[in-house]
Amino acid sequence: MNQQILNWMDTMGIDVCFINNPANIAYLTGFSSDPHERVLGLVLMSGKGKSFLFTPAMEIGQARRSVSGLDVFGYLDHENPWEKIGNLISTQISGSQKWAIEKNYLTVERLELIKNNCPIDDDILDFTSVIQEMMLIKSPEEITKMKHAGLFADYAFEVGFNSIESGVSEQEIIAKIEYELKKKGVMEMSFSTLVLAGESASDPHGTPSDRKIVPNEFVLFDLGTVYDGYASDATRMAYYGTPTAEQQKVYDLVLKAHMEALKAIKPGVEAGFLDSIARSIITEAGYGAYFNHRLGHGIGATVHEYPSIMQNSQFIIQEGMCFSIEPGIYLPGEFGIRIEDCVYVTANGCEVLTHTPKQLHVIPIKE
Repeated sequence: MNQQILNWMDTMGIDVCFINNPANIAYLTGFSSDPHERVLGLVLMSGKGKSFLFTPAMEIGQARRSVSGLDVFGYLDHENPWEKIGNLISTQISGSQKWAIEKNYLTVERLELIKNNCPIDDDILDFTSVIQEMMLIKSPEEITKMKHAGLFADYAFEVGFNSIESGVSEQEIIAKIEYELKKKGVMEMSFSTLVLAGESASDPHGTPSDRKIVPNEFVLFDLGTVYDGYASDATRMAYYGTPTAEQQKVYDLVLKAHMEALKAIKPGVEAGFLDSIARSIITEAGYGAYFNHRLGHGIGATVHEYPSIMQNSQFIIQEGMCFSIEPGIYLPGEFGIRIEDCVYVTANGCEVLTHTPKQLHVIPIKE
């Protein structure tokens, strides 16, 4: 992986590529860490110098066990990390340095600290698209990990559905899901689990609360797990009680939009075309204003990756890509419905990574 970056650096005349996003560092090195406010950086250098990983001192041991082919350096909390990074680079590269950074991640404050401690050129290139393209096409090994993450998501839905009853809160259901997953060895969710009931689900990314489940309402589950560094993401709906004809109609509409978009996935189609298939179905039924987000997003080592599957995108779908398909309808103050699966693109279509049935899961009212 790093050789591909080094070749790009040589072509662009880059001396130093500084990678600050922990997810990208994990992808490139195998070392996974959340440094919080501390500095974690992967410093890749051209043939003039030797690349290294820079971590807080407390993580040096773990980093050295996780990576190969890289020196690992660190700093104590009272030390200036940017000065240490600058010195480590300057001992190998003399004079002015041309840098590439992740412009979509590195903060202005940190860039200014780099400039204060390194002889960096003003002409700074953006590395973001390079790493995005590297992560775009998944290997068979990566897809296998995502399938495992999908299996745990399916189990989470099973636990969640079985937890629905009158008087239990959204937060209590989440606690049950994550407790049962931990018992199976799943220690990390790919994002904060959403369980949203009734009108709470009319906000696509609402906040679960102590709101209690009552009879005759939808319950939305949006969740994912991490397996060996790779994420899953899926959404399913349950109904506690008996849905009205109108509620079932809206659900069936979202399901149709979801399924038709899945059927259209294959190498060579545009991302915007997939969005238009789902969106036109919902719009023609009179609910277009209530589908207020993109159709999907890339997924892999992180839950939201490049590209966006959205309106007007001319991005060409390629074999080996992984992304979500998640149309929704959200009626303010009433309910929200979303159905989501992540897929990987095959030579002739796609395969889904989660397998919980998509028909509305109706749960009888428990007295």
